[in-house]
Amino acid sequence: MTAGSFDVTIIAIMAPFAAAAVAPFATRLLGANAAWLLALIPAAIFAHFAGYIPLISQGETATISREWVPSYGVNFSFYIDGLSMLFAMLISGIGTLIILYAGGYLKGHPQQGRFFSFLFLFMGAMLGVVTGNNLLTLFIFWELTSVTSFLLIGFDHLRTASRRAATQALVVTGSGGLALLAGFLLIMGVTGEMEMSELLSQPDVIKNSGYYLPIFLLILGGAFTKSAQFPFHFWLPNAMEAPTPVSAFLHSATMVKAGVYLLMRMHPLLGDTVLWTTILPLFGGATLIVGTLLAVRQTDLKLMLAYTTVASLGLLVMLVGTSWEKALEGAVLYLVAHSLFKGALFMVAGTVDHEAGTRDVTKLGGLRGAMPITFAAACLASLSMAGLPPFIGFIAKEILYEGTLGAGGLALAVTATAVVGNALMLVIAAAVALKPFIGAKVETPKHAHEGPVLLFAGPVVLSLTGLAAALFAHSTGEAFIGPMLSSLTGQAANVDLHLIPAHFGMPLLLSVVTVALGIFLYLNLDRLRATMASLLETIGWGPDKGFDQFISALVTFSAKITGMVQTGKMHTYMLVIFAIVAGAVLIPTFTMNGLPNWPEVPDYRFYEWGILGIAILGLIAVLVAKTRLTAIVSLGIQGFSVAVIFMFFGAPDLSFTQFMVETLSVVILALVMTRLKLSPRDHRTKPAKVVSGVISLGAGAGIALTLMAITQRPFNTSLADFFTAYSRTIAHGRNIVNVIIVDFRGFDTLGEIAVVVLTGLCVLALIRVRTTPSAFEIERSEDKEGAKG
Repeated sequence: MTAGSFDVTIIAIMAPFAAAAVAPFATRLLGANAAWLLALIPAAIFAHFAGYIPLISQGETATISREWVPSYGVNFSFYIDGLSMLFAMLISGIGTLIILYAGGYLKGHPQQGRFFSFLFLFMGAMLGVVTGNNLLTLFIFWELTSVTSFLLIGFDHLRTASRRAATQALVVTGSGGLALLAGFLLIMGVTGEMEMSELLSQPDVIKNSGYYLPIFLLILGGAFTKSAQFPFHFWLPNAMEAPTPVSAFLHSATMVKAGVYLLMRMHPLLGDTVLWTTILPLFGGATLIVGTLLAVRQTDLKLMLAYTTVASLGLLVMLVGTSWEKALEGAVLYLVAHSLFKGALFMVAGTVDHEAGTRDVTKLGGLRGAMPITFAAACLASLSMAGLPPFIGFIAKEILYEGTLGAGGLALAVTATAVVGNALMLVIAAAVALKPFIGAKVETPKHAHEGPVLLFAGPVVLSLTGLAAALFAHSTGEAFIGPMLSSLTGQAANVDLHLIPAHFGMPLLLSVVTVALGIFLYLNLDRLRATMASLLETIGWGPDKGFDQFISALVTFSAKITGMVQTGKMHTYMLVIFAIVAGAVLIPTFTMNGLPNWPEVPDYRFYEWGILGIAILGLIAVLVAKTRLTAIVSLGIQGFSVAVIFMFFGAPDLSFTQFMVETLSVVILALVMTRLKLSPRDHRTKPAKVVSGVISLGAGAGIALTLMAITQRPFNTSLADFFTAYSRTIAHGRNIVNVIIVDFRGFDTLGEIAVVVLTGLCVLALIRVRTTPSAFEIERSEDKEGAKG
């Protein structure tokens, strides 16, 4: 592809961020119809990445890079291969339908424009994650997905449940992001590379490194928290507090798949080791079973689907963890199938809630007549979720069973887990597709009717895409599955998919067992739900409750620590600061540098000795002062004495500055002291005074010794020579001190001025403060006045 095409790729990746800025204005002008216009942006992104299919299907890759922070080797770079291309197409393609769906779902909502903006930010962050080549670039987009998901989950921020769910998601995924950053930094340290494309060209470097274990655990920390693996699964169902368009996008093609993407991307670098093939199948299998069992307990359509997403993510992790090519092929196929049917079913659930007024399956029934299009879309998507022909979910299930059967020593356990998990997912698929729509009509909070085209377009398109992908299985395998599988294995993969199995073997038999078991469990769904409810009630505690306990303990601990270090007393703060200063200058002096030589007594003139004596008298006056005001005025003697010394030794500019600073300091502090109610006496005990004195002497002695040590070293004139040589030629100034302050250290001086201004404003606020009596004090005052009367 040409350089111009690469530039267009960067524009395509960054386009959602521009759309986020435009969305509120478009919504203000066009209302809900803005969705049609805004959907053109992700549609164009989808078309652009689809243009990579001929290149990628031939085994080629594309790298686009622009310098970002060249001094640190950080590039704004992107890597397009089979894995990133398919993910980008899922994100942008499903994102197009989500934008349309949000236009109908939130029609009339006063904050619909803001919602569109958050969706586009989320979309852009995910595109950056799946295409990012530079590790630091990828990490930035990774954390941006956590931030934008926080905004989306907490969109209805007036509800406590929404705020809690958003905070929980941010804490869990953000913590995992920090682990991921540490893992990336270790990778950079071990390999010396920051580009993913370069790392993939030397896949064994990390495996052969002594740092493989910490890198592996840190990467897993990022992936497991983002993709809700047990025991971090609890945040994902709680994220259902978000509006349904968010749920559909989150579960089908975006953030929860980011962890799976990371594991797939890192498979050539970290996979096919004992650790990888042990830990991933173990946690993935546990997540699959836990997710499906918790799903059958639910009656809320969105929660049922949310827990099956947890289960599906566990299935993907388990398959990737086997590191066997056929299992990886099954993982790739199932990822595509899941994105299609889960996005459709979430939109179906949202449409039912939007038009009927409830998502509780026990309060729904007989909607097929009122919502025939939604019912049809639900059936098509659920057939794919159940793994039945002629849908892509059926092909995925056949391939993944073939993969689990060849998973080495774990084959039996992994296969059994997959069969049980898929059977339970068939139960949920049937419940979602049938319970709300068949049977006797149930009265719902709202008069149910078919939603507008914006609501049913997404489910219809996604469910039919799942059907088309299976009907044209061979083309699907060549264009998408094969190139993506090649990215996982690091070598060319030959994928030949067919809707009708070439032979009737064990995978097909396992499919029959899965369907039979699923039908049996569905017919006993009410009993199974009651059993799970009783079991969960017996267990009581769970990770979700544990999260609340952890946050509560953290807040309590923080409050205690804050109470210890933030006492509210300025004396304590100053004591700690000077104690640290004393330690910082004294410890190196005695442990590393040694004591400096005592300097010879200088040959001062009599008036210089006089100024020094005045400074000593000022110091004594500070120590014996009875009031703070007297101490401040006495302290000014020190500053003025130093200013005179500067003048005697040929630094009139510095002397003038010192005079100004001391004058302003004394005047302002004295003014403040006269307006504040301060006790004239020192209430410290004698031991406290001794401690303060020791710390003061330590800080003073440490600084004095440090200065003595510095002055006894050879003077390096390089900096002075630089300023002397360039003050005139570069800054066009003869006064070197002024040039340093104004030009060479201009920003530093500006910062100092800002600090002085802020300090002045604070002082002004203290001076002008007025104590407003409380209602209790006013009432007491009135009572006293009444008593006097």
